[in-house]
Amino acid sequence: MPRFCLHSLYRGPHRLHLLLWACMGAVLFAYPAVARDIRVGLKEDVASVTIGSSTSALLTDNQNRTLGKLPALQGFDAVAASGGVSLAHTKAWQITVKPQEDGFVYVGDRWYRGQVSLIRSGGGFTVVNRLNIEDYIASVIGKEMYPTWPLEALKAQAVASRSYAMFQQQRPKFKLFDVLSTTTSQVYAGLTSEANSTQAAVKATSGEVLTYQGKLVEAVFHASSGGHTENSENIWVSPVPYLRGVPDFDQTAPVYQWTVNFSAAQLRQRIPGIGDIVSMKPIKTTPNGRVQLLKIQGNAGSVVMKGSSVRKALGLRSTLFSTKPAFGLVAGATSSAKPSGFEITGRGSGHGLGMSQWGALGLANQGKSYREILTHYFQGTTIRPMP
Repeated sequence: MPRFCLHSLYRGPHRLHLLLWACMGAVLFAYPAVARDIRVGLKEDVASVTIGSSTSALLTDNQNRTLGKLPALQGFDAVAASGGVSLAHTKAWQITVKPQEDGFVYVGDRWYRGQVSLIRSGGGFTVVNRLNIEDYIASVIGKEMYPTWPLEALKAQAVASRSYAMFQQQRPKFKLFDVLSTTTSQVYAGLTSEANSTQAAVKATSGEVLTYQGKLVEAVFHASSGGHTENSENIWVSPVPYLRGVPDFDQTAPVYQWTVNFSAAQLRQRIPGIGDIVSMKPIKTTPNGRVQLLKIQGNAGSVVMKGSSVRKALGLRSTLFSTKPAFGLVAGATSSAKPSGFEITGRGSGHGLGMSQWGALGLANQGKSYREILTHYFQGTTIRPMP
């Protein structure tokens, strides 16, 4: 079966018409049967969203009772209504769109496999995509790594992402779904991020997960560690035996080293309440140099911030950074003068725990297998079939 893509769309008097075309050269694999679904939160508490289906679709409620049908290749606006969600002349607290004949569901601006539920929540409704976990992983890989990377790196991502997703299912954080489609969990974009290479990586590792002493691991990952990953207790609270810091192989990453500059006015806006910042000094770091606590002195006070809070406030790529005051080209300026800003130099991107994605690329380019990549970053683990 060819893979379908959005070709064009236009608004009619009452609904959005969808036209599809088969993408050239895209082939869908038939994965070995893995009887496990995952629920992905696509949107939370929205007032409306456009819904469509590539084939005729059944509309059912939360008790699987048929409410109606959605015609193929036509879009409808789902809206939050009093007492539920309204879609295509039906209304219920929950409406599930179930495409027939292996069709796809259109949500907002993307196509998804499986089925989609619209569930009344908060001031609007939540959109949840339920699909086979192997189909989900094929899409995740295409957003978390470049599909053109070596297959062994993509296979490592497949096993890590599958393990992470299943771990989240076992310890749910959300009420209506297992994972989000954003970086809060791992990035998922439906059909648009699938590729032949990501599907091949899923097929080659079908059902495989990482375990430690027989238990599923939380296989976290990040883009680049900046040379060395971290022990979990340096980033989180407690030590995790399989999340030990190891040398990284991410030197080719574009984010291996980076520098950003902030003016005094920018810093005053992003770290308010202490006036113009005159010094930024780490008072606690990890053995690898990640900032855990930073003392920031202003001319109107001071504050001690967590490194993760500074990273968020300033939009830094990681907490592996150092600061340097800038004094500008002012005649007679001395080190005691008020800085005109700060230069922040750092390495890596992400929290530094678990698998480094650019490091996985480096190891794959050295000829390492996905098993060797995973057991390097997740110490003492074993790859086993999905329980």
